[in-house]
Amino acid sequence: MKINQAILHVLDFVSCVNVYAQAPMDFSNKVAKRYVTSQARRTLNNLDSKRGQFAADSLFAEELRSYFRGERDFVGLSQQIAEFVAGELGRMEKTPSTDVLVVDFEGDLDETVREMTDEEAEASYKAQGPRYFAIILLEARQAYMHEVGSNDFGDTATTIARHHAILPNPSQKVASFALIAAEGMEVWFVDKEREIAGEKRWIIPDGLLQCSMEASSKEVLEAVTTVVEEVAKEYGANTAVALSRAKAYVAERAEESDEVDAHELGREVFADAPQVAERFDRAVDEGVLPERVVVEKAVAKRVARTHKIRTDTGIELTFPAEYGENAEFIEFFSTPDGRIEIALKNIGSIENR
Repeated sequence: MKINQAILHVLDFVSCVNVYAQAPMDFSNKVAKRYVTSQARRTLNNLDSKRGQFAADSLFAEELRSYFRGERDFVGLSQQIAEFVAGELGRMEKTPSTDVLVVDFEGDLDETVREMTDEEAEASYKAQGPRYFAIILLEARQAYMHEVGSNDFGDTATTIARHHAILPNPSQKVASFALIAAEGMEVWFVDKEREIAGEKRWIIPDGLLQCSMEASSKEVLEAVTTVVEEVAKEYGANTAVALSRAKAYVAERAEESDEVDAHELGREVFADAPQVAERFDRAVDEGVLPERVVVEKAVAKRVARTHKIRTDTGIELTFPAEYGENAEFIEFFSTPDGRIEIALKNIGSIENR
């Protein structure tokens, strides 16, 4: 990941003083560089990110296109964003102090999220990829800290104070952010509904970006697995096998495209049960699932690769989703009394975890 520019604006609703930075951050400060890099990486890999499309009359989209063309300066655009957020949050009855981090960066959408060493952070900072523009709202939290001073007699004294402006740790999820790709102006965001001036409002999609709000890839995948499981149960099919097949199919398709044909998915999952496949087709036709399911590659890699089951006897198993239909590794049997047996095969060794 390469950070082209980043800037931090401070919206302090405790002291009622907002500080709008007039220059980008200096990345000779390694702590700042690592923090910004970590937050930018998390916007790329958040499973809860919803998709959006800019409205035809979105003013923000026009401003951002101008910036990408080099017709708008980074600091001015970021200040405009921070002022809008301050105006919206300032109309809330109880507003948490919030820093607005704006980042222009290049990165890889397939990167994984985890804590980085200093060496990894430096290498990540220099790497390049597609260009993105991120707006991250960092809600401050309260924390207790020690204070060292002296009493009336000049003796060293300590006490405990409460600090009102602690930023989220790099490993923590942030409640609201927006990510826009320079190429194609694709939009991803995470936000929460807030009560502003007595009305429920989504600041990022409705107010700032003026874009649509579509389900996240995680929500779409959950909807797919729910329908697959319900249809399998309705016809007495093995739900564990059906779900693992569905995940394996999504993960395989994600290598080529982020769109999955729901009808084709049903035919693959229930290939040995035509009646069940027809029932799944009807569910899609009835609008329970969209005909074209969008699951991004990064989500498929992290969620659909494995399948986890828990039996009523308390046993838990996690296995690669593609093994669900490979009898060389795992096989499910139905016994005459309606119970299920699971056979694990070709195991060379077992590691206690």
